[in-house]
Amino acid sequence: MSGLPTASVTETAKVFAGVVAPTLAGGVIKRRPRVMTLLEKMQADASAVQTLQKLRARHGDGLLRLAVPGRSFALVLSPDDVGRVLADSPEPFTPANLEKKKALSQFQPHGVLISEGPERDRRREWTERALETSRPTHHLAPSVRAKVADEFAALGPGPLDWDTFAPVWWRMVRRVVFGDHARDDQATTDLLERLRLSANWSYLLPRRRRLREEFLGRVRALLARAPEDSLAGGLAADDEVASQIGHWLFAFDAAGMVTFRTLALLATHPAQRQQARQDLASGAELGYLRACVLDTVRLWPTTPAILRDTTKELDWHGHRVPPGTGLLVFAPLFHRDDSRLPYAHSFVPEIWLDGQAQEEPSLVPFSAGPGECPAKNLVLFTTATVLATMIGDRDYTVDSSPKPGPGRPLPATFDNFSLRLTGHP
Repeated sequence: MSGLPTASVTETAKVFAGVVAPTLAGGVIKRRPRVMTLLEKMQADASAVQTLQKLRARHGDGLLRLAVPGRSFALVLSPDDVGRVLADSPEPFTPANLEKKKALSQFQPHGVLISEGPERDRRREWTERALETSRPTHHLAPSVRAKVADEFAALGPGPLDWDTFAPVWWRMVRRVVFGDHARDDQATTDLLERLRLSANWSYLLPRRRRLREEFLGRVRALLARAPEDSLAGGLAADDEVASQIGHWLFAFDAAGMVTFRTLALLATHPAQRQQARQDLASGAELGYLRACVLDTVRLWPTTPAILRDTTKELDWHGHRVPPGTGLLVFAPLFHRDDSRLPYAHSFVPEIWLDGQAQEEPSLVPFSAGPGECPAKNLVLFTTATVLATMIGDRDYTVDSSPKPGPGRPLPATFDNFSLRLTGHP
């Protein structure tokens, strides 16, 4: 059994310069607005995908080891291998990857994503129970719907940018997660933002233990008062639960970015906007809007780098993969693979409704397998409900550039922070 095919030092340098460095610079844990604006101008994801497509053409679509000193690390280049790696998590492909643990321990030291063994099983089980992972619609849906309507009714016609949208989004999120008493607790959200910005640096910054304890203390206090109509209602006010709720808030940040981008797509795609409104008028359960959100995440993944570590030695098509090997699934490579997907650069919510997307094991907007995001259904319901509220009686135009319209390839990198719209009655 031979070792994995290995990229040359030059090829590895190109991967780090064209794929890894832009991803890290944009902020893996917390996006950096100024850098995202620059990456959009560069269309950095397009260059990253082309770099990996060339490597795949040269070396084949098996695992490709990078020439990284002191660390066994490989790229996943095959769609089928993406399916295998995610389906066989957490053993032998653990989501508690070395780099991920270093980053996420800044604000969720007891989080499911960086837990292993029986601890992971126990934390995943109660997380799925609290988020009602297996149900298409959470039992708190009426409460969520009311809180969305209450907050987003204030966003009437007129200019709309990220700085206007985000505070409304976060007021709604805090009410959904903790209850109405947390509506204006911006201080807790700000603490989490500071911790996540530190987490972007993974190994390079020391743990901000005092800041983390302040954040977890505030979350525990909010938990102690959480009413029954909130996600936190009835949960223990301890560090383990507070740590996991830190991840819920992290996920809701990404969901806000997706919602704002989806609004821009609906503003510029009249056929999809009309279909969404027809679904709303028919009383459908937001199925088409959920598909719109899914396709937005396909186009611009909020987790572009999916990481796993091998827990034991593996035979990979006749090649030896040592234990502790880091594996990188770069989602844009597969979501925007125009060598395979005719819809790679188009907004096509229909693929999530007609079975096309489910036939592709590498289309993973919420990851997949046992490590799939446990809040997937809750996030889809919440984001679709916000969009239903916003497009119900308003049209929007996109005032910024690039405009993500039909008839031409959508941008590979799309910066929500510089996106500007106008709402019209």
